[in-house]
Amino acid sequence: MSKVALTTDSTAHVPQRVAKNIAGGEMKTDVADGKVFARMFISGTSCLEKVFPEIDSMNVFPVPDGDTGTNMLLTMRSALEGVSKNHSRDASLVAESMAHGSLMGARGNSGVILSQFLRGLAEGLQGKSSFDGKDFAVALDKALDAAYASTMNPVEGTILTVAKDAAEAAKVTAQVDSKLVLILEAAVKAAADSVAQTPELLPVLREAGVVDAGGEGLYVLLDGALCYLKGRKRVKPHLVGNNTVPKSIQREPELPYGYCTSFVLEGEKLDLPKIRKHLGKKGHSLVTSRNNTVIKVHLHTLNPGEILKYALKFGELHEIKIDNMDDQYAEFIKKQRERIPKVNTALVAVVSGEGFFKIFSGLGAIVVPGGQTMNPSVKEILQAVEAAPSDNVIILPNNKNIVLSASEVYPLSSKKVEMIPSTTIPQGIAATLAFNSDADLPQNTKFMNEAIRGVKSIKVTRAVRNSKFKGLKLKKGHPVAILDGEKLLTSDKNLSNVISTALTEAKGEEAEVITVYYGDNTDAFEAGRLAQEIEKKYRASVEVTYGGQLHCDYIISLE
Repeated sequence: MSKVALTTDSTAHVPQRVAKNIAGGEMKTDVADGKVFARMFISGTSCLEKVFPEIDSMNVFPVPDGDTGTNMLLTMRSALEGVSKNHSRDASLVAESMAHGSLMGARGNSGVILSQFLRGLAEGLQGKSSFDGKDFAVALDKALDAAYASTMNPVEGTILTVAKDAAEAAKVTAQVDSKLVLILEAAVKAAADSVAQTPELLPVLREAGVVDAGGEGLYVLLDGALCYLKGRKRVKPHLVGNNTVPKSIQREPELPYGYCTSFVLEGEKLDLPKIRKHLGKKGHSLVTSRNNTVIKVHLHTLNPGEILKYALKFGELHEIKIDNMDDQYAEFIKKQRERIPKVNTALVAVVSGEGFFKIFSGLGAIVVPGGQTMNPSVKEILQAVEAAPSDNVIILPNNKNIVLSASEVYPLSSKKVEMIPSTTIPQGIAATLAFNSDADLPQNTKFMNEAIRGVKSIKVTRAVRNSKFKGLKLKKGHPVAILDGEKLLTSDKNLSNVISTALTEAKGEEAEVITVYYGDNTDAFEAGRLAQEIEKKYRASVEVTYGGQLHCDYIISLE
């Protein structure tokens, strides 16, 4: 799956009729319509765009993970696409379009909760062509209920608490005033205070020295909406947890799709370093080559028109080619479908890494690219389910950050869909080996659930910042071992020590089979030597296989 840099302006994704005058002075009326509602969240999304890397960095486990800021931003991008197709001024209709768009684009746990928050807003505004502050307070209360209902085990000190405190403040203010600006102002202040308190409610946040990332994202979104109502310029918002954000690890997010853009630029005195520097900020997977007065450019971007307009400043363009990578994804899924015969029950698996792709594909699954730092959307998983060669489909999310997104597919598909809650790739492989395409859904669900319970998974990755978690000190760049995607086992500057300690903690002596999957940046010889060391220490049968996963040296399966 390709990566594309996020652009810096959400208004590029909505028509000019919606996006113009986004900060044209404080709102003169106490009643808002659908256009005002849309502009509020366009402004909020723009603010989110300015700080999502910092929000990504607010991670309890300081390792490459499903990024909260990126997932919330992508969810809002999809929400705004829904709005751009709605020409109505009716607030309820615009809110409904936003809710549907956010659901289809929801990524990761934070994205799903946010999409449900927006669905609750839409329910609260149902039947209202316009709304005042009291109406919005009611809608925030509905949004709160929907957000809590979206999680099986709600935890305080998270985005849920921030939503609750914001809704409560809006409700109290609405009892004495109906002005939308005042009510949203109260909600934003309460959200900021709530974010600041999240470390007091969740000890793991306090120890890691961060506030809750999802709560921070919701605060930024609401504050951006308030910016529009008050006519403030959309400057980079202040983060409640600003002092906790390590500037050194803010990195470019991984974002699927957009447009694969290539062209030849011909001109005199072309400044290639200058052009590369500019284009590098506007997209990803940038490749350039030069021959005298000609530069060849390849780039993945969300705004190909902007790229071409910039290039035209330097000369003439030739051999322009723009491919929609969303269409390429649909074609990718279609080709997988063509190789699988009609079956009684089909399998869809979310997988990251070339080696793992071949494993799952070879076992008959339709593969959805995605995993750590690259959570697929509800829409992408749904597309794979709809393309599956059966009316009975089982989904394997294979990552804890994808389970909620996968569960949202149930009501959207006309097919019978079940999800096996696999949170690691080894669990997914075990479940796939227990899968029988000739069996029905109940049989497969039973055996696959049993299979994942018999597997332990150790993920060995690298810390991206200095931190502390449950007494364990983590240093940037040092190997870190995590059990079953949730329990941080150990960290040390020596990789062999980390793996040895992790295997002991995971009771490797009880395993019958240990499989070492090495990553894309890990040497095959080193992986083989590691497998030999494990085999000498344990009685288990040890296998070594190329997984090709990014951001992770090894994934070790114990059965």
